[in-house]
Amino acid sequence: MLDFNYNNKEVKVERGDLLISEPFLPDPNFSRTVVLMCEHGSAGSFGFVLNKPSLIKGSDVLEDAEAFDATLYVGGPVQQDTLHFIHRRTELIDGGEEISKGLQWGGNFEQLMQHVKTGGLDFDDFKFFIGYSGWEEGQLEEELQQNTWIVYKGATPEDIFDTDPDVLWKEILQKMGGKYKVISNYPTDPRLN
Repeated sequence: MLDFNYNNKEVKVERGDLLISEPFLPDPNFSRTVVLMCEHGSAGSFGFVLNKPSLIKGSDVLEDAEAFDATLYVGGPVQQDTLHFIHRRTELIDGGEEISKGLQWGGNFEQLMQHVKTGGLDFDDFKFFIGYSGWEEGQLEEELQQNTWIVYKGATPEDIFDTDPDVLWKEILQKMGGKYKVISNYPTDPRLN
C-alpha cells in the first residue's frame, strides 16, 4: 500500500503553487483537480481549478461578445456567477496581479474585451473561470494535514496553458516523480481494477 503522507507539514503554500487533489478525494467539486493558488494568507486562500472546462463559452455569458469563443472553466464551487481570468500576456492587459513569473491574474477587463472584439487576443494565452475555489482561515492547512492535497511548486505558464486539461492532473504528478508518478496511474475507482 502506498503511503499517503505527502509531507505537507513541511510545505508552505504560496501564490503560484498548484494543489493536486489526492486520487480518491470524494468531493465531486475537486475530484482529480489541479488548483492554481492566487492568494494564501491568514485571512484564507483563493484559487482556480485549472482542469474543469465547462460547456459554456464567453459569448454565452457576456452581452455583445460574439467573438469571445473561449471556453470557460469551472474555477470552483464559490460564486459561480462571477467571471475571472489568468493570462501570460502581461504586455496586453494592464492592472493584473502577478501570480508568478510570466503569469498574471485579472487586469483591465475593458481592455481585454477590446482585444477580444478586434480579434487581437489569442485565447491560448488566457484561461477564463466561472467561480473560484476558496478556503476560510486555517481550512486549507487542515486539509493539507489530512493529505487531501499534494502541493506542487514550480508550475510554469506552459504547465497551465499548454497542457491538455484532461491530462493535467496526471502530467503534474508524473513531473513530480517517485511515489507521485505511481499515484498518477491510480484508477479513478480502485474497485474496478
